[in-house]
Amino acid sequence: MHHHLILRVVTKLLVGTIILYALYVQFHGDYSPGGGFQAGVIMAVAFILYGVVFSLASVQQVFPPWLVHKLVALGVLIYAGTGVVSLFLGYNYLDYGAFTPHHPEHGQHYGILVVELGVGVTVTGVMVAIYYAFAGRTPVISDEEW
Repeated sequence: MHHHLILRVVTKLLVGTIILYALYVQFHGDYSPGGGFQAGVIMAVAFILYGVVFSLASVQQVFPPWLVHKLVALGVLIYAGTGVVSLFLGYNYLDYGAFTPHHPEHGQHYGILVVELGVGVTVTGVMVAIYYAFAGRTPVISDEEW
């Protein structure tokens, strides 16, 4: 259990930094390159790196599969819900001007942030779910058969 000590320590230091950078990319995506998709992939990388170094069981204790599946659906609901809210307010689907009718530019900004948040949540969930699916499968051949 004490092998790869340096790798484990460096991973523990990097995971928090990676998550912080993903949040930066998420919330500054409208001002600079980035946004929901890029932030979602970066966020998923933090959990995948943790799983590769510590084990699939360890990362699933931190980020359980049931939560991953809920996040996939939640992100889609956030994205689609933004459009539904604009419909209920009498505007076109995903017309962000509905959020602040007296100042549509602010509504555009708020709408883009919410939609990109939905994309980021969905992409994080999907990428981690793909990792769980591949890492959790039983091998077809054993290591000795190589």
